[in-house]
Amino acid sequence: MAARTSLVTRVSNELRGDLASGTYPVGGRLPSESALCSRFGVSRPTLRTALRELEALGLVRTQHGVGTFVNEPRTVRVGLERLDSMTESIRAMGRSPEMVYASRQRRQVLPDEAERMAVPADSEVLELRRTILADGEVVAYSYDLLPIEVFGPDFDAVALDAIEGSIFAYFREQLGVVADHSLAEVHAVASEHIGWGAESAAHSLFVLLNQLHYDASGRLLMYSRTYFIEGRYAFTIHRSSGPVAVDAGVEALAVSPRLV
Repeated sequence: MAARTSLVTRVSNELRGDLASGTYPVGGRLPSESALCSRFGVSRPTLRTALRELEALGLVRTQHGVGTFVNEPRTVRVGLERLDSMTESIRAMGRSPEMVYASRQRRQVLPDEAERMAVPADSEVLELRRTILADGEVVAYSYDLLPIEVFGPDFDAVALDAIEGSIFAYFREQLGVVADHSLAEVHAVASEHIGWGAESAAHSLFVLLNQLHYDASGRLLMYSRTYFIEGRYAFTIHRSSGPVAVDAGVEALAVSPRLV
């Protein structure tokens, strides 16, 4: 099994390289299965598994009885050096953003969340679960925790279903607060238990962006864990040999996401 997995990975990676280099043009058909099996020296089941991986990443599409075709890249690039919302990032690249809220609930923080957020163990938060789409295509799933204190003393009067679209916009327009800076970590995640909805079972590879968002005074506004679907949302990092300004102990990291 390990040997076959290694072969699948090799074939998948080489084909991804071909797609990235333009060896196979957008809209074009890949060589036949027999030709690809001969090229890579693998069996049809191994090749088909590799092609399914590429299809899950949105790089190709298979038409049964016709062949496998190259999809058009759908990419959004926005630097994380700017603290823009995902709605703003997607719209800036000419795509149509949409946020679908799967749930909204008030609850007590879990121990690991309290440690990450640096809040008392008995703190309460508003948990939001959102699906992020671009032009109707799911690109990410986000779990967001907002400390109840952010809403002020009248949280019970807040209509939870009024929280929709961009959370940053809700902060500005409804609460009069502005996200000033964030601390971000990027991780690779492989899991079949992330997300919700009919499409979630089709994805198991993600880029996780863990973020703590603060206002200008250093007050925590939100802790978010956003899982970007591999192949649909990627990040590039802008690096410099010059000095990097570090503010309040937060390491500056210029990362540019792009929708694929």
